[in-house]
This record gives sequence, C-alpha cells and structure tokens, in this order.
Amino acid sequence: MSSDANDLIDNPSPRCPCMVVLDTSGSMGGGVLGGLFSSGPTPIDELNKGFQSFLEALKKDEVAAYSVEVGAITAGGSVQEVLPLTTATHIDGIQSFQASGNTPLGGAVALALKRLDERKAEYKRNGVPYYQPWLVVISDGEPTDSWQQVAQEAKAQSTNRKLVALMVGVQGADLGKLGQFSNRPALKLEGLNFSEFFEWLSASMSRVSASTSTSAQVQLPSTDSWASI
Repeated sequence: MSSDANDLIDNPSPRCPCMVVLDTSGSMGGGVLGGLFSSGPTPIDELNKGFQSFLEALKKDEVAAYSVEVGAITAGGSVQEVLPLTTATHIDGIQSFQASGNTPLGGAVALALKRLDERKAEYKRNGVPYYQPWLVVISDGEPTDSWQQVAQEAKAQSTNRKLVALMVGVQGADLGKLGQFSNRPALKLEGLNFSEFFEWLSASMSRVSASTSTSAQVQLPSTDSWASI
C-alpha cells in the first residue's frame, strides 16, 4: 500500500487538492540578465516568500491543515514537480525556487492536471470525499512550448465545474493566453504582491475546506488589493 493511501486511511478528512504551477523562467529573476544589475527584491524572491507564507497559513488552520493538499510544479527551462500533492500538515518545507530558462507552461499544466486526476482516483478508491480541485498558475510571460490543447482541457474542466482554474499574470504576462486555460479571465498581479495573493489563496482554501458540502460550487472571495485591472 502506498504512503498516500495510508494517509487517506489515517486521515479520512474531505480533501481539497490545490496544484500550483509556477513560472520560474529566467525573466522571474528580474531586471537585466535575471537581476544582475537590478536592486531590491526580484519576482522570484517575492514568489518564494509568498509561497512559504501560504504553506504556513494553511498549517495554522486546524481544518485546512488536514484537508488541503498542496502540490507545486515549476516551469523554468524544464518541468519539475517540486512538491507532490501533500496535506499541509505534512509539509515540512520546500527548497527555494530558482529562476532560469524558458517557460514550458503547457507541459507544466499538463502534468498538474494528470496529478490531480490521479489523486482524485485515489480518493475514490479509498472512499474519501473531496472538494473541487484547484489549479493555480502564476506566470510573468507566455508559454514557450505547445499549450493550446492542454489549455482547452483545463478550460473545459473549469467550465464543467470539475476544476477551479485560477490564472495569475505578473507584469509582462500575456493575459490573453493565460485566460485560455480557464473559464475565468486571467487576473493581473499588482506589482510584486505575491504575499498578498498567497494570503488570499490560503484564506480561500480555508473557506473551502470548512464547507459542509463537497458538492457546493466554489465562490471566490474578493481579490482585495493583490490584483489590478
């Protein structure tokens, strides 16, 4: 029996899987030549701090810590699964993201959807109820690989309420292309407000995991100050 299956038996709490796809391409280093001549925090610095605060906030929520499962996939030169879907309470830490390479966002999203499907199958085999899975994608550019087909798949799932697909563009992102991955328009991050965004995301996850019905439609709260039009 896999460790994942053991966890589902030991902790039968309803699950809310959240797969986060992060653009860690060279441009996230900021400034000229990935930040070599820039001063102050870079996008990748702020992304690292924000993601760590997201995990810590989930751990502090007694319900979300055992219900929300977080996974992370990076798209920076190659596609890397840096964190398999794991309940927040079992995540001790994660290595800092580094900015390099191009943006294989299509491949990263394809892997994210595959992992969510695999995890849903595990839930069903073990009789564990689950909330609508989340796909969160953050990018400061546009995909540099083949992405149209997987974008259609993600949008179809979100349209059919099988997935909450949240696309977030950092300054310089092609919001039009990002928006094709979801039935919701892509949102633009205001400046480098990664911490504010992840604070909002953890609050959203907590609210979903506290819901009494796993079949209820997800209603996103206000984006507050982290997004701009």
